[in-house]
Amino acid sequence: MGKYLARRLLNYVVLVFIATSMAYLLAALTLNPRTHFEGRNPPIPIATQDRTLSNYNLNDKTPILERYGTWLSGLAHGDLGKTWAGSSINAEAGRRMWVSGQLLLIGTILGGILGIAAGAYAAVKQYRIADNVLSTGSFVLLATPVFVLAILLQVMASRFNQAVGRKVFEYSGQYNPAQAGGWFSHAGDRLVHLILPTITLTLAGASYLMLYQRNAMLDVLGSDYVRTARAKGLRRTRALRRHALRTALIPSVTLFTYAFATIFVGATFTEIIFGWHGMGEWFVQSIQANDTNAVAAITLFVAVLVLVASFLQDIIVGFLDPRVRVGR
Repeated sequence: MGKYLARRLLNYVVLVFIATSMAYLLAALTLNPRTHFEGRNPPIPIATQDRTLSNYNLNDKTPILERYGTWLSGLAHGDLGKTWAGSSINAEAGRRMWVSGQLLLIGTILGGILGIAAGAYAAVKQYRIADNVLSTGSFVLLATPVFVLAILLQVMASRFNQAVGRKVFEYSGQYNPAQAGGWFSHAGDRLVHLILPTITLTLAGASYLMLYQRNAMLDVLGSDYVRTARAKGLRRTRALRRHALRTALIPSVTLFTYAFATIFVGATFTEIIFGWHGMGEWFVQSIQANDTNAVAAITLFVAVLVLVASFLQDIIVGFLDPRVRVGR
């Protein structure tokens, strides 16, 4: 098991390096930061443009491999460079990661747990009322775009607030900046602002995991090893939990871990609609601003998350599947 994990980790590190390098080269070749100087009156001299772009390692007149070498050298020292606005990418990434982490961690984990639990339950209750309700609800949520779901929740919250005569639900921003005190005094206010975006992400994540887990569970319910366990006298609930569910969890865990890694930049609509300035919003803004360094940094962040998720997935699958632990 240890050799298997070490080999997989080495492969992931190499893949992260290749993916990040390709992302930087692609961004450097396609994005054009020089557009920021266009339309100025009076026009900015070319020499000034070149000097400014060179300070940010964005000058398109510098050979691409030289710019890549400069970026790689900074990366080796833990410096991701500067944004087009001149601020440190390290500082901006740290702030945005914290914002996205608050928003996405709870919603993603809750969505995964609820989706897997609902899918397993629906499979056991196949073709009954519970199965029909859960499956239909999941299909409806899956067919509803995330931004539509978020806006519907905002409208419902606004009408509820009007009905009760006070602001029970907040649906814009991370907290109320007018409230006095530090972070801990804002904790209750932050939790109120967190409710609606968390519900959005939870429902969106649970919908597809529920259907996936239901199908995976149905595939193993009629397996020989489940019938054998029942024939040996094992109770139905215990047989399903120890044998059927454990096997059916393997594909769902794989799907969930990768979805968890990419959702940091995949919740763009949720962040924008609810006014949370996280990594997803920053990624879109960086592309619009032709900011090569920021795009490369965000890609590196996602690649590292995928590495961590892949490694965790290998550990969990090794725990669920004994064949992995013995090296088969």
